[in-house]
Amino acid sequence: MLGGQKSGKSGLAARRAEASGRPVVVVAPAVVRDEEFKARVERHRADRPAHWRTLETFDLAAAVASAGTGSFVLVDALDTWLAETLESAGVFVGDDVPDPALRARAEDDVVAALRAFCAAVAATDVDVLVIAGQPGLGVHAGGPGARLYVDVHGRAVQTLSAAADEALLVVGGRAVRLEPDMPPTVPVDHGESRLPSAREADLLHDQQGRGGAPVVDPLLREHGDTQVPPGAVDLAVNVLPGPPSWLAERLAGAVRDLAAYPDDRAARAAAAARHGRPAEECMVVDGAAEAFWLLARVLRPRLAACVHPSFTEPEAALRAAGVPVVRVMREAERAWRLDPSAVPEEADLVVVGRPDNPTGALDPVETVAALTRPGRTVVVDEAFAEFLDDADGVAGRRDLPGVVTVRSLTKLWGLAGLRVGYVVGPPATIGRLAAGRQPWSVNSLALTAIEALASPAAEAERRERAAAVAESRTELVAELRAVGGLELWDAHANFVLVCSGRPGLRDRLLEHGLAARRADTFPGLDDRAVRVAVRDRATNRRLIAALRTIEEGGPA
Repeated sequence: MLGGQKSGKSGLAARRAEASGRPVVVVAPAVVRDEEFKARVERHRADRPAHWRTLETFDLAAAVASAGTGSFVLVDALDTWLAETLESAGVFVGDDVPDPALRARAEDDVVAALRAFCAAVAATDVDVLVIAGQPGLGVHAGGPGARLYVDVHGRAVQTLSAAADEALLVVGGRAVRLEPDMPPTVPVDHGESRLPSAREADLLHDQQGRGGAPVVDPLLREHGDTQVPPGAVDLAVNVLPGPPSWLAERLAGAVRDLAAYPDDRAARAAAAARHGRPAEECMVVDGAAEAFWLLARVLRPRLAACVHPSFTEPEAALRAAGVPVVRVMREAERAWRLDPSAVPEEADLVVVGRPDNPTGALDPVETVAALTRPGRTVVVDEAFAEFLDDADGVAGRRDLPGVVTVRSLTKLWGLAGLRVGYVVGPPATIGRLAAGRQPWSVNSLALTAIEALASPAAEAERRERAAAVAESRTELVAELRAVGGLELWDAHANFVLVCSGRPGLRDRLLEHGLAARRADTFPGLDDRAVRVAVRDRATNRRLIAALRTIEEGGPA
């Protein structure tokens, strides 16, 4: 929370801390050197509620640990911490110019301490608000020491802002939210400013249309449900037939209670417990797509990295929210496994599919862990994790900081028309998402389905369904590999990506009455590829026969 002297920032910060409902811990890094400053400190103490706890320390990272889980940490203020830190470093030498090497070392130490502070915040369940002045906007006092302080203060504020969820400027007792419309000017994890790479410079092109409105490529909104002409066999929609009879009966029974408003508490608790989490770390959603649009609109990252080829709705949501997006491409030569070092350090939100759609690749959890860093949210799309033998996935890993996992129950259970999903992640992030959505967005029937399917009683049938799909997929992949001219990879869901040396593969399959999912709408793929759903044996063999005819150059 930035503001000039007497701007009202301390009062606004105090009200925000009290309204959080969390135990408030004030970190007061100050050394009293004169009577005027002593009186100023005492006034601030007197203004704080008696039940607030105060830590007088300059070790900000240690203060976060001392504050304890679930607290609201109010740092009041960055300015006193910075002044004392620079004083201790010996860079204030009256009217003399500080030694350049000493100054550079002191400035780097300031940034390193603030990054350690940000890392401690990211690793702990706390809300943190840092109060900071704006000396660069006020009267510029003479002397090298004053100029040094203004310079380092500016870099310190940019370092914190790069890792913060929100930045506010206070003027006249009113707060203005500073929009994260651009990548941070200070790289988050390295101290040297640099020119953007060619890939990063491509972030902003074609992102705004006439009148400044965001432009979203229509192909990003193209999905398999619109690609099945009447009379064609559906290989495009990757949803199993369903739901099972016992669930259909339970849903039918729930119709009797439709006069009541939806209450998501039981479904939320069941979904959270499935992954060993408390309810406050889970939010049920109207299908995974709602989660992606909420994340984009509520988190408003400065720079998002979307891993492709992959489900395109997250990128569509981000671009619609005006967020700059960089694409990080998987490579077929690596069996579509993600190289985490390809993700720009500046990206404060990363979206990755696991298992990936349409490639079917399954990145190790270690790859997801490598993407995490202080100030970054990693969104893992686990819409197809139900097809894994161990469906807990990344959703069960509470030890991964800043990771938000999106889950869908529509694919394996045949419920695409009902829209059933949920999100798990840090409670602060879940709280922000919940606050940014409309009320009752998940209907009562969907809540009934989530509660039933997230319960331990459904796990045995889930494993049976997943095992049956895996067996059919293994058989299909073996038969596809026996067809000359095709390239494909091991998959971990209910679909397979098939690449041919011939363009227009989807159109050729349509000539045989088979509607595959077009792949050229996925960034990084073209019309030589299709995604085919794993179906029953007879349908799979019809697909094999059609592909063999196409590759041999024969007519439909």
